Amino acid sequence: MEAVRAAILQMDGVRDRIDLRRNWPAGAARNALDCALWDHEAKSTGRSAAQIAGLPVPGPLTTAYTISLGTADEMASKAAEAASRMPLLKIKLGGEGDADRMRAVRAACPGSRLIADANEAWTAGMLVELMAVAAECGFELIEQPLPVGEDGALAGIARPVPVCADESLHTRDDLRALANRYDAVNIKLDKTGGLTEALAVMAEAKAIGFRTMVGCMVSTSLAMAPAVLLAPTADWVDLDGPLLLAQDRTPSLRYDGAIVHPATPELWG
Repeated sequence: MEAVRAAILQMDGVRDRIDLRRNWPAGAARNALDCALWDHEAKSTGRSAAQIAGLPVPGPLTTAYTISLGTADEMASKAAEAASRMPLLKIKLGGEGDADRMRAVRAACPGSRLIADANEAWTAGMLVELMAVAAECGFELIEQPLPVGEDGALAGIARPVPVCADESLHTRDDLRALANRYDAVNIKLDKTGGLTEALAVMAEAKAIGFRTMVGCMVSTSLAMAPAVLLAPTADWVDLDGPLLLAQDRTPSLRYDGAIVHPATPELWG
């Protein structure tokens, strides 16, 4: 947090969002200032951020809900508890034991939609077996199975479950290199450096043929609100960050189970 604050304080003299994107590196600091500039323009002009961006007014969205990494039994228990109110579950994986984790969660939640985030924990030698288990268990997506820099191995294997780039994607500059390795990309504003670049990443990713996810870090509703604007065109939405906090900010987004409602102007945009 202190590093982000220090970076923001260095962004002195930024004229507008285009200047910010052109002259400052992508990351959480640029994201914070970029989204603040969107909010300032919306409030000073009386137009919503959606109108300024030329987007339709967003409606309620269904978000994934994250099941943290644990033993197979622990994760199955947590997933079963969440499944009644959260139809799309995202389970965290960690490498060894992932076949058991995936099978246990599927057995506990036979009717749930499932995606998984491997968080760079697999090796190339694990890919064929664990991708087969993911397909067997009906997973819709696997995020970032291999470490950044080692994901070239994905180009040489069959992918029975779509594979999504997370840590391997930051800005539009990364997209072309991912085209033969990944089937989808996870767009997070803290990686793109704000909504301005995220909108451009979404448009170019779709033009290339990627499916898309809009994701998040564990953050308050203020960080989620701009991403909600981006999410209606995504194939998967993972904006459960405030649900994983002990306490959110006020005002906040409204969540009804897995349904996240768009921000009010008092919050953002």
